[in-house]
Amino acid sequence: MIYLDNAATTKPSETAFRKAEEFALRQFYNPSALYQAGHVLQSELKKARSALLCKVADENSFEWVFTSCGTEADNQAVFSFAKRGNAVTTAGEHSAISAAFSELKNRGTVETRIAPLQKDGRVDVEKLLSLVDDKTSFVSVMHVNNELGSINDINAIAKRVKAKNPRVIFHSDGVQAYGKLPFRLAKEIDLYSVSAHKIGGLKGVGGLIKRKSLVLPPYLIGGGQESGRRSGTENVFGIKQFEYSAEEKFERIKEDYARLKEYNSLLWSGLDKDIFVRLSTDDGLPYILSVSALGLRGEILLHMLEDKGVIVGTGSACSSNAKTRYSKVVLACGYDEKTADGVLRISFSNATTKEEVEDTIRIMNETANELKRRMHS
Repeated sequence: MIYLDNAATTKPSETAFRKAEEFALRQFYNPSALYQAGHVLQSELKKARSALLCKVADENSFEWVFTSCGTEADNQAVFSFAKRGNAVTTAGEHSAISAAFSELKNRGTVETRIAPLQKDGRVDVEKLLSLVDDKTSFVSVMHVNNELGSINDINAIAKRVKAKNPRVIFHSDGVQAYGKLPFRLAKEIDLYSVSAHKIGGLKGVGGLIKRKSLVLPPYLIGGGQESGRRSGTENVFGIKQFEYSAEEKFERIKEDYARLKEYNSLLWSGLDKDIFVRLSTDDGLPYILSVSALGLRGEILLHMLEDKGVIVGTGSACSSNAKTRYSKVVLACGYDEKTADGVLRISFSNATTKEEVEDTIRIMNETANELKRRMHS
């Protein structure tokens, strides 16, 4: 089986899993307990928090709050700070942000404003800035688009937003960027969401990076864990496995980036151009390549490829239950419904091999031509 839907989830790192296993089987205590074993686990959580944060941010300026997932981190950011005036986001956001903005609109307490995308999937920065005024309380711009791999320069965007309104709280969904894209958070970023299972960690663990000077209201109320910012007993095993998997990823982040850029180009160059058109840009995150098989249903192709041992996606896995047939992100880029209907998202991991890419080229071409012949017979 060739697994190429890593933007949806990755296989957990076995090395990190084994290293963290003691926190599931032996050091299973509650980290909030007053006895010594609890204090030991609090120390381990502190180590993990520091190790994960320092990869992308200055520990003197930022701090890390553990959550259950990227969606929770996104929701905490939105509902904690989009409480007055208007809130601005983009048409290319993950449903964790777009659905949260829809809820804000339904509640009627905050005006929501949506900035359009350019053809390449990036936000139109000038139009985004035109939506920001003296009543804007919150702005959220995705770092890497989860469907197309388009990269927004969030540091530059945040700086321009703050220049227009210094009181704005600027958030970015960094779920597809953390551990894959070499970067550091600028001081203009207030909040940044991440998720463990996108980089070899386990499902059920995420994080919200916050600027230290920012007062973060609790989203979950209860036992006061995470310094009162997120109640609920911490998943120590999952957190430590996240820490160890992140160590692996960041050790070779630049090497993986360069290698997967070659694989991304190799895959695209080998696909039948009479059928496939490229949607992802050349300078996007190399972990993601989105194409469209014009005149064919992407969902049908997905299942045919699965039958032949290749797993790919058609877009965001979190939107698979949506009522609409077409990707809102692809349509927001200006593509028509015919193009949106044929979308396939191929997403790589550090474990992807060149042989798998070469086999995928052959199988995708064969399968697409087979479906094309069926439709015209």
